[in-house]
Amino acid sequence: MGLYGRYLCPCLTDWVMAGPQFAELRPQVLSRARGNVFEIGFGSGHNLAYYPVDVTKLTTADPSVGLNRIAQHRILASPVPLETHILSAERLPMPDHTFDTVVSTWTLCSIAGVEEALSEVRRVLKPNGRFLFVEHGLADDPRTQWWQHTLTPIQKVLGDGCHFNRDIKALIENSGFRIETLENFRMRNMPKWVGYQYKGVAVKA
Repeated sequence: MGLYGRYLCPCLTDWVMAGPQFAELRPQVLSRARGNVFEIGFGSGHNLAYYPVDVTKLTTADPSVGLNRIAQHRILASPVPLETHILSAERLPMPDHTFDTVVSTWTLCSIAGVEEALSEVRRVLKPNGRFLFVEHGLADDPRTQWWQHTLTPIQKVLGDGCHFNRDIKALIENSGFRIETLENFRMRNMPKWVGYQYKGVAVKA
C-alpha cells in the first residue's frame, strides 16, 4: 500500500464523509439501532455521535488502519461501550446470531467480496435482528447508469475500491434478506452517478 492508500485516501474519505448531507442521513438510519450492535465499514467513526441510548454495546469492523487512526478521538469520546476490529467483513470472527442490529453506511460500495460480507452479516445477526443500511449505488435511469459503469474503474482506484454501479437492493435480497423498508433518492448537491441512494431496513428472509 502506497502513501496515497495509507495516508491521503483516509484523510479524503474522512473529509468527504463529514459533509452535512451525510450528517443529515446518519440519525435517520441509526435511530432504529438497538441492543448489541455491529457496524461494518466503521471508517473514521462519524456514526458514533448518532447512536441512540438503546445501544448497549457497539462492535465495529473496518480494514483501514489509516481510518482507524483518524477515528481514535471519536472512539475515546464515545459514551457507548466500544470494541473495534481492523478487519474486512468478508470473514468475521464473531459467533452466529450475536447481534441485535447490524449497520452499514456507505460501505457496500467498496467491499471487494460484497456477497461474502453480506452472508457474514446475515450469519452474525440474530433471527429477529435488523440490518440497517444507507448506501449509494446503481441509479434508476439508463443515462446515469452509463456514467456509473464508465466511471467505476477509475473510482475503484481513487476511492479505495468504491463502485458507483452496485445494485444494492439486489445484493441484499440475494444474500438471504427480506427488505422491510426501502427509500431511493438522489442526495442533493452531488453528481447523479454518486448521489443515488438506498436507505432501508432488512431482516432475515
